[in-house]
Amino acid sequence: MISALQPPEWMIDELQNRVVLFLNHVLIQEPQAQDRLRRQVGKPVRMQWGEIHLALAATPAGLVERVAPESKTDLTVTLTQSSPLDIARSVLSGDKPKVDIQGDVQLAAEVAWLVDNVRWDVEEDLSRFVGDAAAHTLVRAASTAAHGLRAFVGKVSGGSSARPDEGAPAAGESSGRPA
Repeated sequence: MISALQPPEWMIDELQNRVVLFLNHVLIQEPQAQDRLRRQVGKPVRMQWGEIHLALAATPAGLVERVAPESKTDLTVTLTQSSPLDIARSVLSGDKPKVDIQGDVQLAAEVAWLVDNVRWDVEEDLSRFVGDAAAHTLVRAASTAAHGLRAFVGKVSGGSSARPDEGAPAAGESSGRPA
């Protein structure tokens, strides 16, 4: 199914460049993540899902850069679910997608730490454009909608899911991140 919808090579290349820029934007805001990446400089990681793949390596600055897809990698992370719908269902119900990990154990542990601990502070970025109050309101509304969608997906798929208000800060409470 994935290969039937293969976009042009130039589009994939540009999309991968944008993914790297986004990842570095998030990493710049997380000094501990950068320190962990500095310990893994030059060790390529290949992430793949069907025919889609991206090979990255840590830089001395603690960021990531693309490496040639055919280069030898120290770690390969393969998303094993082939259906985009199954992946979306897993993510929306709060689960991680199923993956197969092959390669350097220490590098895999660092990647797992990054996945578990590094988060994009959407509200902070949004506040630069619309101000703090508007950003907080927009993020709060999106969070409420996401929790409602997770609850709906949980009911439809028959699995257990969080209540729509679970995990979301109550009105007037902070999410724990500085504004």
